[in-house]
Amino acid sequence: MFLVQISHEAGLEWARLERWVPVAEKGARVAIIIAGAWLATLLARRLLGRLRTYALREMDHRNEPHIELEKRAATAIATLSKLAALLIWLIAVVMALHELSFNIQPILAGFGVAGLAVGLGAQALIKDWLGGLLLLLEDQIRIGDFVVINGIHGSVEEINLRTTVLRGESGAVHIISNGLINTLSNTTREYAYYLFQVTIAYGADVDRALKIVEDMGLELSHDGNIGPMILAPMEVMGVDRLGDRGPVIRARIRTQASRQDKVGWELNRRVNQAFTTAGIAFPPATAGKG
Repeated sequence: MFLVQISHEAGLEWARLERWVPVAEKGARVAIIIAGAWLATLLARRLLGRLRTYALREMDHRNEPHIELEKRAATAIATLSKLAALLIWLIAVVMALHELSFNIQPILAGFGVAGLAVGLGAQALIKDWLGGLLLLLEDQIRIGDFVVINGIHGSVEEINLRTTVLRGESGAVHIISNGLINTLSNTTREYAYYLFQVTIAYGADVDRALKIVEDMGLELSHDGNIGPMILAPMEVMGVDRLGDRGPVIRARIRTQASRQDKVGWELNRRVNQAFTTAGIAFPPATAGKG
């Protein structure tokens, strides 16, 4: 009977409304925190979506397929969304634990120690990610560009958050960590130049050679296939120097991005034919060279 009486009194005690009010209040606050975190995550995604639209609009003046711009923007925004969601929910968990009367100081201390350990151990990885993110956001290079990174020449095949992949002229694939990029030269940003250089023999008619080079550049600009690749008339700079083998003539022609080689090949072919027809001699081959 005594045990029954105690159980009955305990049940009545727990049935009192005032005992459940604090629990309900804490549960409500935790629910509000979770709902707030969900709304904040949704808002962050919408804001980042607007940032993506703004970034696409800013980069739209570049001479680049829209699908490549979409790919870059999607990569960058997806990464930022994950980071924002992680930060928001981490704060929400800490606030919820505090509302439930958990002692969060040891947890925060543990997070601090773990974060420090991860940060020290992953400095290179974080540096690579930040470098890749800046490459994407600042549109420093694009897929298909011919670039020189840390002295390595190649065409850009992939741009990832951690690495950039180049394809060299020999076909070799160079994988470069974005955090280790110290120098970057983009030879195909918006437009390019083909630098023309030819050495003629001493005694050849230099003025005639300069006129031929100028005429070939003009003829090339009116060609139906090559002409659209040329953005400005060729600049004939003249005799650059008097070399050991003969006078060196230099010129340059402005072309569309990544089209300079094709324009240069055709220019060289035409100049060679015109020099041969005009009797302008090239210097003899250096001894020991093929």
